[in-house]
Amino acid sequence: MNTRTVTAHIPVELAEAVDAAAARLERPRGWIVKQALQSWISLEERRHQMTLEGLRDIEEGRVHSHQEIKDWIASLERD
Repeated sequence: MNTRTVTAHIPVELAEAVDAAAARLERPRGWIVKQALQSWISLEERRHQMTLEGLRDIEEGRVHSHQEIKDWIASLERD
């Protein structure tokens, strides 16, 4: 796998948390950072897809009014 170095300035507290995780897991700091970035990218990609799905729902008229939602919540409270 090809790799590339990325440099970032991060708060001292975050750097210390990375160091602590690396020590606890007996892994290099780079491995901790790579795992964190992979996780964040995955979550961000999913968030973006969900946003696009929501926008398509709006464009296609798959929406509910505020009153419909309030009525639905009230029905849940009665049951």
